[in-house]
Amino acid sequence: MSIISTENSEHYKWGESSDGWHLLKSDDLSVIEELVPAGEQEQRHYHEKAQQFLYVLSGQASLEVAGKERVLNSGHGFHIPAKVPHQLRNCGTEPLRFLVASQPKSHGDRVNV
Repeated sequence: MSIISTENSEHYKWGESSDGWHLLKSDDLSVIEELVPAGEQEQRHYHEKAQQFLYVLSGQASLEVAGKERVLNSGHGFHIPAKVPHQLRNCGTEPLRFLVASQPKSHGDRVNV
C-alpha cells in the first residue's frame, strides 16, 4: 500500500483537452480525478453496469441527468445510477476538478447516446 496522487497514478486525456487520473483502478471499484477546462464537456452517455458518484473539488459543473440539468459547485456531489443517461460540462470560467467513483469500474461499460 502506498500514498496515491495525480503525480504517481495512470494518466489519460479525453475530449479536447481534459485530463483524468486513475487513483484506484480495480474491477469492482474505480476512483478517478478529472480536470476539465472551462467550456469543455463530455459526450452524453450511460453505463450498462456501473453506478457513479461525482464530487466537485473545485470549479462549477453542469450535470444533465435523465434530462434534468443541475449545477454542482465545490463541495457538491451527485449519484448517477447505472443505465441513466448523463452529461457533464464545465459551465464555469475556471478549470473544473472533480472525483468520480464508479462501482463496478466504468471503463469499457460506456454507451454513447
